[in-house]
Amino acid sequence: MEEQGLPERVTRLEERVAGLERTRPHENETPRRDDDTFWALDTLKDRVDDPGAVLFTGSVTLPGGEHYEWQQGHPVDDLLADDWSQSAERLAALAHPVRLLLLREILHGARTTAELASLDRLGTTGQLYHHLRQLVSAGWLRTTARGRYSVPGERVVPILTMLAASRR
Repeated sequence: MEEQGLPERVTRLEERVAGLERTRPHENETPRRDDDTFWALDTLKDRVDDPGAVLFTGSVTLPGGEHYEWQQGHPVDDLLADDWSQSAERLAALAHPVRLLLLREILHGARTTAELASLDRLGTTGQLYHHLRQLVSAGWLRTTARGRYSVPGERVVPILTMLAASRR
């Protein structure tokens, strides 16, 4: 067997060390699990430097057949530096049981005001219009052709993400 020269041996050693560093957790890092439970989190951590980022993503097919795929990420520094009060109106629009019911019904298929008014628990027609205006104003709904309401595609995954986050 022919003996390797020093440059070749150093190159092989560097390749082996690089391979070990890729698979071994860094100091203060949680070791990788054998399963794929946290595949999205592990990928995010590989791509983002400290102090980190928040990412939400989804692939959704609604009962009416509409399909949406969405991903949105924000660096932690940006989120912590933002004026959170600017989100109050959009969040407040969701903080009412009737509005959440409206969103759920509309996600099952764009509805006219007449169809929505026939649902129990929505109150008077005046109250229904008030709630619809609040949701449209905050950007959670849009009015489509012929007075039908729909959730904008870019809002479907964020709404479902907030609902998932609010579960215990």
